[in-house]
Order: sequence, then C-alpha cells, then structure tokens
Amino acid sequence: MPADTTIAVEIPPSPKPVLKPITEATIKQALHQGFEDFKTAPGYGLFFGAVYFLGGILMWALASYTGHAFYLILAAFAFPLIGPFAAIGLYEVSRRLQEGVPLVWSEVLGVVFSQKDRQIPFLGAVIVFLVMIWVLLSRITVALFLGNERIVNLFSSADVLFTFNGLTMLAVIGAVGFSVAFLIFSISVIGMPMLLEREMDFVTAMITSFEVVTENLRPMLLWAATVVAFLVVGMLPAFLGLMVVLPILGHATWHIYKAAVE
Repeated sequence: MPADTTIAVEIPPSPKPVLKPITEATIKQALHQGFEDFKTAPGYGLFFGAVYFLGGILMWALASYTGHAFYLILAAFAFPLIGPFAAIGLYEVSRRLQEGVPLVWSEVLGVVFSQKDRQIPFLGAVIVFLVMIWVLLSRITVALFLGNERIVNLFSSADVLFTFNGLTMLAVIGAVGFSVAFLIFSISVIGMPMLLEREMDFVTAMITSFEVVTENLRPMLLWAATVVAFLVVGMLPAFLGLMVVLPILGHATWHIYKAAVE
C-alpha cells in the first residue's frame, strides 16, 4: 500500500495584539451592538442563553434538596463567572455577523466543539479553579467566624447572621468574592474572545486581557457594573431572564474585545 503522504499544516501563532484605548462611549456602543446582534439572531441567543437558565435551575434544585440555602448565594455568585466559557457560541455568532459570514447551526456549533483542542479549555480551567478557591475560602470563613453555629437557611438563621461575627463574616466573604470576581473578569473579558479569534497561548491572552482592564480601568469597571446589574435583573424571575440577558452581554463582550484590540 502507498505510504500516507498527508502533511499536517501548522497554523502560525498570531502576533502580539496591539491594544487601543476604550472609553465609556465604547462600552455603550458595544452594549447597543449586543442588543442588535441578539435581535438579528435571536434563536442562537436563546439557545445559548438556555444553558444559563438550566444551570440556574439546577443550582436552585440542588440547594433545595440539600437544605443548604446559604450556599445558593455562593453558587449563584460563582455560576455567572463561568459564563465566558459558555459564551463561545455567542462570540462566534457576533464574529460572523460582523464579518458578513452566514450563520449556519452546524458550523457555529462546530466552532464551539472544536475549541476543546485549543487554548480556551485551559482558561476555562483557570476560571473554575479560582471559583473553587473562593468557595473553599468562603466555607473556611464561615467556620472561623461562626464556629459551631450552623446556618440552615437565610431565614431561620437570621439571628446568627446579624451578630457581630455574622456581619464580619459576610464582609470578609464579600471582600474575597469581589477580589476573585475582579480577577476572573480581568483575565477573561478580553481573553476568551481573543482565544476564539487568534492562535495564541492562554497565558498571553490572560495577560493581555488584564492589561486592557487595568489600562482602561474606569470604562471596564463601568462594563463590570453593567454586567452585574444585568445579571441581577436576569436572575430575579427564577433565572428565566438569563436566557435574554446573558446573550446580550456575550455579544457585547465580543464588540468590546474588537474595540480594544487592533
């Protein structure tokens, strides 16, 4: 039989990206573009948004089954932080709309599936690791401040929470959570869409994303606050609003990335 002459073509790495300054106007424009992308391709947005909705319902069911409603706060806080990893499909939809490439379900899902062989899973693993560290530190904080006091749920344990130790515990958990959330936001907000579009290692993508956030701190904090506000609104009606809110945020994130990177 003839020898296999198939030659694997190695894709050259992308050059180091050139960063551009962004402003509050950039954030507002990106959010508007996110709305437009959702309106243009609502089926894709609702499909990927359903992942968040089902995840929220699963968290609620788990907390109800175990009886530890206190940890529903931790799960509800941590779950959206993993959102950028699940938003790859939304980035791809926005990329195709921006470049005039037809939207085909098999191709969009194929792009999402193909990321398992690239760098995005590594960044996703870093995000999950940081979330797990936060949850672990939160549980340790509960043990340190409350000792043998048990929190069954937020309603029956109000007398425990509204003590000096309880309020201090909530403050420490909030401070740690904010720090972890800011770090995850900083390394992923530009890093995730960058890894979809470019051939580069995940460490470079994280560093570049962190540079964008720190060099444009005010507008990026505005974007972070916008994300939080949208998530709060989306989670209120039994997580159902996430099916609309998170697709819009995902599309908008793509446009922020395109505005921040040459």
